[in-house]
Formats: sequence, C-alpha cells, structure tokens
Amino acid sequence: MKKIRYETDPHNRLVISDSGKKSGLPKFRRVIDGRFSLDKNNDLSYRVKAPLAEDEQVPRQIKLKGEWSLTDDHRLRLTLDGQGRQTFGDRMTLQGEILDVNKNSLLFAVTTTTKDNTRSTYVLNLEGVWKADENNRLSFRVKREGGRYDILSFGGIWEINKNHQIVYRYEKARLIRKKSLTHTLVFKGYWDIKDAVRISYILGKGTDSSFDFNTSAGVFKEGYIKYELGIGLAARSDPVRRTVTLSGKWNLKKDAGLIFEAEYENNKTKKIVFGADARLTDRDTVSFRLRNDTDNKDIGADLKLSRKIFKGDGEAFLRLLKDNRESAVYAGAAWRW
Repeated sequence: MKKIRYETDPHNRLVISDSGKKSGLPKFRRVIDGRFSLDKNNDLSYRVKAPLAEDEQVPRQIKLKGEWSLTDDHRLRLTLDGQGRQTFGDRMTLQGEILDVNKNSLLFAVTTTTKDNTRSTYVLNLEGVWKADENNRLSFRVKREGGRYDILSFGGIWEINKNHQIVYRYEKARLIRKKSLTHTLVFKGYWDIKDAVRISYILGKGTDSSFDFNTSAGVFKEGYIKYELGIGLAARSDPVRRTVTLSGKWNLKKDAGLIFEAEYENNKTKKIVFGADARLTDRDTVSFRLRNDTDNKDIGADLKLSRKIFKGDGEAFLRLLKDNRESAVYAGAAWRW
C-alpha cells in the first residue's frame, strides 16, 4: 500500500505527500483546497473543495483519526494514529485561535486561504468536559468514541476577576506585524465547596465540567470565604499563588441548612449550602463545625457568627439551640422543630 503523509500548510489547507517523507519538491506534494470538520466523536475530516484537476485522484472527504492536543502557543494539533495510509505519527497543526469556551465545548476558529486567494473563517466545535489537573491547571478532555478522551492542557496561569469568574489569558504572535496579541477566555460558572482541602468551580448545571482545585484549609468568616492554592507550572520551581475570596452573607434556612450567598455580577447571588454542628458560645455568637450537604462529611472548617444576623428561620434555630444548651444541634436539611 502506498504510504501517504498528511500535513497542513500555513493557510490551513491539507497537504498530501505520497513519499511518506517531508519534501520541498513540488512534484511530491499536493496542496488541496477544502475545510476541516468534526463528527460526533470529535474525529477530524477534510472536505475537499471541487473541482479538482483531472490528475488529482483524491476523495471528496478524507477522514483523519488521531489524538488531539494543544501546542504551547494554543493551537490545535492532531497526531495521526498511523493506521492504514497514515504513517510515521504525522502531526497536523491547525492555525487559528480559541474563539470561546462553553460548559461542554471549546470553539476553535480556523482561517483558510484558497489557491485563488479567497479567505474565509469557520469554527470547529470540540465537545468534552473541563477539569483541573493535579497541579491546578486548566484542561479540556475531548470526548472520543468508546468513552475515551484526549487531554488539551492549558499550561498557563489563570486569574479570578471581580465577578468571581475564572479568566485565562494567553499571548499569540502575529507574524505580519511581529507583535503579540493577548487572547482572553472567561469561564462562566459558580463556586462550590464539598471537601476539606478542595474548592470547585462548576461550569453549569447538568454537566460534568468542573474545576476541582486542591487548596489549603479554607477560612470562613462572617462576610467572606477564602481559600489559597498554588498553580504548578513546568517552567517554575515554585507554584504561582492564587487566592479565591468569595464575598457574601450567611443565612439559615429550615429547608436547606446553613447557606452562604456569594455575590456575583449584576447583583446576582449563588448559594453554597452546608450542614453544620452548631453550639451557642459564651459570647453573643454561634459556633458551627461545617459539613458538606451531600454526604454530611466534615470539611474541617469552623465558623463563628453573630446571633444578630439571623432572621426568620434563624431565630427559630437559635431558640432550639437555647433549649438544648450544652448539646450540639445539627443544622441541615433534616431540621425538625
């Protein structure tokens, strides 16, 4: 079987070499106009633009199977799997930029120029889930057939904006003007706490996409929750420090438990629900030992709140605490009084 090598040129066109080797000789290489597309398993195809020259025996659609990755300058790369006519682990790198990120997808804009200098831009929509790796870096798991996935690793650092959203920035060189252009990706979601040394950023309901960050123990105060964590980078011996500070207010609800209402953009709030063992203290405060609201697991955090902030259900709970005096009372969805 003839060995064929697939590559891309700087204009995102498919280049076919029937020698199996890279060659600068035009007679061994053919540049084919067309555009890339993805199927439901995120497999790549190249749809050839018609008409072709009579001597070009190329199918209208070329399927390209391999493993997805992200280059250091944030381009998409497909390493072909070497089966059939694909050989040598050919690597195809798509020129373009990450256009946007959604809770279950990554949108990559591809610009191509045909042989007749017609320029067009289209979008490849990779489907998958967002996760954090063991070094608290962002990654995107590209969904593949049979429950497999490929990992796109984002090697840079991320920040948190004033609306508590995760923001990732990367620079990309512009060859024409020889200047770098900064691209900004904003992940829209909300924070949640389920573990002692972990805080999660959830990208949306009904999705498995969440960044579960390893942290030090959290600090819980009357007007805020604060966590500190480190982002490990290959180029640095020490991790980059990040502080997650959520401003908001505490409340008690009989049908939920102890609630922290975090403040987000446009005056919107998002509730983080806890269970807790509560006791009255000698001073005018209530002491809580926090638990998560899913499996009642102790998250290793203590909180003291002034009795004055509790209204409605909170006042009823304070009466219950006074009746029990020395005994702890569980504050959670299972309250009964």
